[in-house]
Amino acid sequence: MNERPEVTIREVETIEAMRECIFMQRDVFAAPDMEISPVRHLIVARYAGGFTLGAYLDGRLAGFVLSLPMFLGPAKERAFYSHMTAVDTRLQGLGIGAKLKWAQRERSLADGVKFIRWTYQPVLARNAFFNLERLGVQINHYLPNFYGTDAESSAEQRSADVGVDSDRFFADWYLDSPKVVAFSKGEDYAETGAVAGTIEIPPDWNELVVRDTKTAVRIQERIKRESEEAFAAGLVIRGFERSDTNPKYLLYER
Repeated sequence: MNERPEVTIREVETIEAMRECIFMQRDVFAAPDMEISPVRHLIVARYAGGFTLGAYLDGRLAGFVLSLPMFLGPAKERAFYSHMTAVDTRLQGLGIGAKLKWAQRERSLADGVKFIRWTYQPVLARNAFFNLERLGVQINHYLPNFYGTDAESSAEQRSADVGVDSDRFFADWYLDSPKVVAFSKGEDYAETGAVAGTIEIPPDWNELVVRDTKTAVRIQERIKRESEEAFAAGLVIRGFERSDTNPKYLLYER
């Protein structure tokens, strides 16, 4: 029984629908109320030129993605910052997140926007594979401690009294690139050029942080160093290799 559920994507426009997104944040991110985007945020985002898309299953909210307007470079080119994507914890793994992201792309292109950016934790193998090998993003920015120390874990979730920084990658999504266009159609895409290097990450970062926090922090520091050195040398991340023991990012010439 591997059938995908029939999901409807539509814009979140009413205050009642926005409240459902707030409740979902609490469940998915397990964050304190002060860290949750309120209804006011979603309202302002909409009237400032952004949008929120909701995924609905049997009429009930199954996930959402929030897009904020942003401007890039000296020319102030229009783009979107994908601030948040959430899927009901009971429905994860059913392709709902992918449906939301591709709907976000379609809506952005319809608005004349060809670039979306978001952040994610470099140490999360599942997110890395999804972003690089399912969506086709490119990565060339490492952001140390983006949200502050211990933004993801409390003292009760660690094996040692060591703070864990909230490092991030910028995921750059060029919506009309040949790779993204191919992926949007369900087609394969072969990178041109040889792999110029790799950056290995843990197969299960969250388990490692709980079991051996000091080792996790050392590994995160190594990933940060290798990433920053690679980017400074003109390399970019355009691929990811899954593995039960040593998953790794694939580096290419820019």
